[in-house]
Amino acid sequence: MTTRKRQKNLRIASWNVNGLRAAANKGFVEWLDATPAEIVGLQEVRAELTALPPHVRQPDGWHSSFVAAERKGYSGVGLYARQPPDEVRTTLGQKSFDVEGRVIFSRFGKLLVVNGYFPNGSGKERDNSRVPYKLSFYQHLFKLLQAGVASGERIVVMGDFNTAHTELDLARPKQNEKTSGFLPEERRELSRWLDAGWVDTFRRFSPGPGHYTWWSQRQGARDRNVGWRIDYMLVSPGAEPYLLAAGIEPEVRGSDHCPVTVTLDRRVQE
Repeated sequence: MTTRKRQKNLRIASWNVNGLRAAANKGFVEWLDATPAEIVGLQEVRAELTALPPHVRQPDGWHSSFVAAERKGYSGVGLYARQPPDEVRTTLGQKSFDVEGRVIFSRFGKLLVVNGYFPNGSGKERDNSRVPYKLSFYQHLFKLLQAGVASGERIVVMGDFNTAHTELDLARPKQNEKTSGFLPEERRELSRWLDAGWVDTFRRFSPGPGHYTWWSQRQGARDRNVGWRIDYMLVSPGAEPYLLAAGIEPEVRGSDHCPVTVTLDRRVQE
């Protein structure tokens, strides 16, 4: 593993890997070794801990935490950190969410990092039947964090939110007005976070169109950049003063999503 000096600032990365075992065969471990990020959240791990090879489960130089869904090969999130978290929690306190393994809360000093895999609203028949569950997840997590937000706590919420917020956040908004991920009620839930003071960090630095984090695997959508921006790094008002940069890494392959990043002044932890 490459030897690294402690960076002046704190970079955090988030990536929906669309199956960690598959991503590991497409260069994930090499990307992890090379990334300047010190905290990396994964979504859609889709594997129990025992099913992951040792070099993926516990790479050299990283501390890792995982939570799997009860249903095999479904959902699941993971977190890698170069320094061990002070605290890790993997429950939302509601069984209907916890059985799907969708969140890891990790504390690093005064910084709380929430890595979430927000539900997709599409049902098995692609009929939007899971939208109520999805909205309930948004609302439950929002309420869970409200006391911390009100008290000025420094929080990062990262992950696959499965929602494109505005027409700028997907290549073909008109064709997807009735598609889960761009329904008015889904977009309103994300607006509720931003209206409450949460900052969409990427938009703070890059307000224009053409920036996406997910592309269909059909018809060369990624090569044509016909995508959706559905992966976010949100920071609470208490963390906002420490915000330095945010980015998307569309050149990184290995999944139908690409990594997103945020850079914070390291004093956010102190």
